[in-house]
Amino acid sequence: MGNLGTSEKSKQQQVAQKTPAQEAFETSDTIARRASVKLVNLKGTTQSKRSSSDERHVWFDTVQLPRKQPDDSIFVRVVNSLYSGMVVYLDNISVFLPAIPARMQVILKLRDAAELKAFRDSPHFAEFQKTARPHSRVVAFNDAASLHALAKDGISTCYISYVDDRESLLSSINEGIQFNFLWILFRDPTNIPLELVIASLQSTGTILMKEIKDPGNVDDAIVSYGVMEYGAEGVIFSPREHDAMSGFLERMSHAENENLAIQVGTVVESRPVGMGYRACIDTSTLFEPDEGMLVGSTSQGGLLCCAEVFFLPYMELRPFRVNAGAVHSYVFNTDDRTDYMSELKAGSPVMIVNSKGRVRRASVGRVKIEQRPLRLIEVEFAGKERVNILMQDDWHVRIFSDLAKPLNISELKPGDKVLGYVTEPGRHVGIKINESIIEK
Repeated sequence: MGNLGTSEKSKQQQVAQKTPAQEAFETSDTIARRASVKLVNLKGTTQSKRSSSDERHVWFDTVQLPRKQPDDSIFVRVVNSLYSGMVVYLDNISVFLPAIPARMQVILKLRDAAELKAFRDSPHFAEFQKTARPHSRVVAFNDAASLHALAKDGISTCYISYVDDRESLLSSINEGIQFNFLWILFRDPTNIPLELVIASLQSTGTILMKEIKDPGNVDDAIVSYGVMEYGAEGVIFSPREHDAMSGFLERMSHAENENLAIQVGTVVESRPVGMGYRACIDTSTLFEPDEGMLVGSTSQGGLLCCAEVFFLPYMELRPFRVNAGAVHSYVFNTDDRTDYMSELKAGSPVMIVNSKGRVRRASVGRVKIEQRPLRLIEVEFAGKERVNILMQDDWHVRIFSDLAKPLNISELKPGDKVLGYVTEPGRHVGIKINESIIEK
């Protein structure tokens, strides 16, 4: 892409300051410049980032701080939160560097060739060469040739680009793959160009960082992690206001879920119990063959119920659905919470778990409640803990075996091995509490 001239920098600054309402999104000029892009899945020379790490990168740009001092209240929140990196400049690195925790990356953003020379002549140059862990110090710049020279000197590099048409998009991809990080600011509100970059770089080692143009747009920051399901590896999101910071941190913490310890239990009882109301949970996602939901009659734990992704005679598959259980049941959710199945509704967050305990979140599209014959299933786990569930008594309703295969519940018998989850009992409005409680 080359080094940007003064006029091009000015153009970028003017565009970045505008809001989508002020921009003419569809003009003859923009239509001509934003022609369709032929997608290329580039092959890198390093290990794929997808296979090596699930880490989500979050950088904060110090240029957005209300006060350019380490005691600024936003800065204090950033260094004590889930943010993983801090963007600094030559004119403030000496002020901020001592206050940045060792766990965080320091990204030095250079604005022009003069700053590049000044960096090479400064004591910081050696600091960025000798790092205790990979990429703990990174130099970000918009000139590929200069970054290549820095890389030869042993410095981690980040290519900065601005995308506002087909040519700049292709240039960003082709240049960015050569470096450790690719920092992109997109002119337009659509995520289509981001999708193209994600798809092109998915098999490479280049970490994609999307700059969020509006420092108050929490939705844009969160959505960027989910574009094309995999999402960008990171965002550069720098709120100026505490409300935006609070909203972002809260939603990010909800998105970060620890794996659960899925266990193997033994069926001790399986029998019909008559009619009752059961619920199907239809979600806004599609389940993988080893994914389901944890459902149980008590807060002691639940069984891993299959989604409707396996063959059903006379019916189309419903890969978004779990035929989950009777309406009184607990549905285990993230943050160690539970929900009564009868309380779930369109928009409610739910937890999806696979056979290895990997967790992700989805939203409820609807809950369908109908009267059906029910079956009681009781399972004993190691330590003699018992979990039970009432489910629709039909062959097409399934739970997972110990081999992560579907078991038709109407054929369950004592001794069968199934997957589930056991925890300490005791809930009040779905929240774990410490009190003596007996559930039968």
